[in-house]
Amino acid sequence: MTSELPLGRDVAYPRAYDPALLFPIARDAGRDALGIAGDALPFTGHDRWHAYELSWLDRRGKPVVATATFTVPADSPRLVESKSLKLYLNSLNSERFAGVDDVRARIAADLSAAAGGAVAVVFGLPPVEGGDRRGAERNPCVTRELEGDASPAPISIDGLDVACDEYDAPNPSLLSADAHDRAHELLHSDLLKSNCPVTGQPDWASVRIAYRGPRIDRAGLLRYLVSFREHAEFHEQCVERIFVDLLACCRPEELSVEARYTRRGGLDINPWRATPGLAAPTPARDPRQ
Repeated sequence: MTSELPLGRDVAYPRAYDPALLFPIARDAGRDALGIAGDALPFTGHDRWHAYELSWLDRRGKPVVATATFTVPADSPRLVESKSLKLYLNSLNSERFAGVDDVRARIAADLSAAAGGAVAVVFGLPPVEGGDRRGAERNPCVTRELEGDASPAPISIDGLDVACDEYDAPNPSLLSADAHDRAHELLHSDLLKSNCPVTGQPDWASVRIAYRGPRIDRAGLLRYLVSFREHAEFHEQCVERIFVDLLACCRPEELSVEARYTRRGGLDINPWRATPGLAAPTPARDPRQ
């Protein structure tokens, strides 16, 4: 199937609107390898895309530029390949629209058809983490966590003095937790790197792991994340692998895994997976994004 992906070959710049440029990929292929069968998902979640390069023409032919956030539900049967999404968005460059609502409706309909689930589309981007959040109050793509939810402050594990020597494949045996010591933590690392399964190019991300339950060994977690370094898998599949491995090896009662990948081709992807019932983290971007 990878030979059919637009990501791995030269594709002409689209000169006209074409929703057929979107290339959906069945999620089942990656989930079968994790032992996730059919509709029995152990997680809820979504894939949040940030689009930095979006343009179209107004009814009189004047260009309009915008940014946008697309949210694809994790229970949709398909993900959308990233280069195909870029090409699709470029195909809007010469298309005339009566107004922004028409653009939003068109994109939402096309992405929903490709993913097989309802994709939310809003214009604008979440704020950069730690920046001015006043715009977030006006941005409908920014949601709040459940009232009264006291989320712990993020703790970086990147400064741990650990030796790393596994890079070729994720090794869940590096993960462990102390069943006699309970914790409610949000652990953060900027050291997640994997490779595109089509081109072999590196994908860089920050990952945030929030959990409640037996205390996760931080050194082992850092070594586990580093073991993805030469692993080839799509962003969404990497996050699901991290979630499934943590759930199996550390037995948390609650678990949330969010990865914020750096931008490529005017897009960045932010998959989030969590135990059912948890509120989605407040959307934000990393400084690297």
